[in-house]
Amino acid sequence: MRIVSLLPSATEIVCALGLGEQLVGVTHECDYPPFVQQLPKVTKTLIPHTATSAEIDALVRERLKTDKALYTLNMEVLEKLHPDLIITQALCDVCAVAEAEVRAAACQLPGAPRVVNLEPACLDDLYEAIRSVGEATGHEDSAEQLIRSLKARVMAVRERTERISYKPRVTLLEWIDPPFTCGHWSPELVELAGGIEGLGKAGLPSRTMHWEELVAWQPEVLVIACCGYTVERTLQDMPLLEGRPRWQELPCVRSGRVYIINGSHYFSRPGPRLVDSLEILAHALHPDVHPLPEGLPPALPWRVPIFSY
Repeated sequence: MRIVSLLPSATEIVCALGLGEQLVGVTHECDYPPFVQQLPKVTKTLIPHTATSAEIDALVRERLKTDKALYTLNMEVLEKLHPDLIITQALCDVCAVAEAEVRAAACQLPGAPRVVNLEPACLDDLYEAIRSVGEATGHEDSAEQLIRSLKARVMAVRERTERISYKPRVTLLEWIDPPFTCGHWSPELVELAGGIEGLGKAGLPSRTMHWEELVAWQPEVLVIACCGYTVERTLQDMPLLEGRPRWQELPCVRSGRVYIINGSHYFSRPGPRLVDSLEILAHALHPDVHPLPEGLPPALPWRVPIFSY
């Protein structure tokens, strides 16, 4: 089977099922496992490489008014790949090629490739997405095995969390300029990890929030995982947070419990590494309870507690 993935998360699901050799095309954002970076790219972005976070946000909002995505297909490349299966999504209106464009393209391709649409909004939906890919590729048993493995890891975190007596107030930011709450599966991950997310709502999209909401919530832990951003890129925007009113007064800042996580690899991709995201978050919230699995990067602490100066 010749598979084209139009999502980094779908690429990771395909590879986790042992089907990496059947991938013939991926998006310009697919970078894990590393070998997929060498595959033909079937998408391109309309976002300028030098755009700031505020400029990207403005582009997204403008595109939402026109029902057009910020990514588009490279039909010339896609036609040459002759895919049997195209995996896409309808979850986000702007962060991937629009579903309508994908289905229209599939109709133009020889052989009329099958299109599988993934739309996870929570961990249970992730398992169903894996199951869908397994069924579409004839690897149902591998899918069920992967699902059992992921569920076992989630259950291990859940059982350790049940022994925790105090759960801190947490805010998980998906964007800095402007600030966005977390959404979809991320509030669920915070709860499983042993925190209380007071701004993001499980199963619902992330949203722009007023800074006063965060100040009122008084988070004891602030986790920043900007969608699509590496740690290094997120660090460039940290001065914007430091300049916010009452930043220095936040409990998380005063105690030094502000953490930065690679939002490109974790939290924003509804694939197998959502469970990695959970384990990284759990360790950041309760390091004495949740060990960090070998091979996973710890959350990066932002500077040192104010009271230590």
